[in-house]
Amino acid sequence: MVNLNVIMVSFVVLILASTFIPSLAVEENEPKKLWDQCVVKISPKCALHIIYQVFGNGAASIPCCQELVQEGKECHDTLIKYIADRPSLIGNESKYLQKRDEVWTHCVSVSKAVSPA
Repeated sequence: MVNLNVIMVSFVVLILASTFIPSLAVEENEPKKLWDQCVVKISPKCALHIIYQVFGNGAASIPCCQELVQEGKECHDTLIKYIADRPSLIGNESKYLQKRDEVWTHCVSVSKAVSPA
């Protein structure tokens, strides 16, 4: 079983490193869009809740779902794919990508349900 604390800590470290040390923000093979556009569109708290829902048994709150939908599907897909491509997770990548899509569908549904008409 994957240790979710390691995933979450790694993600937070990547965000902090890219924020405070720009030269560490993007490796040659990483999509620059991940750092420049997507990471800054969702709060760290909600990012961790979404990650825990995709890679574990957590559940994102309605406000976090709303942030996710506002962030956009392309960013959500990019961030989760980036994490799922880590060597310790790649063996279950298809499962995580399926869960990513389920989380997106759920969040769009609850966001529409609470949005003013």
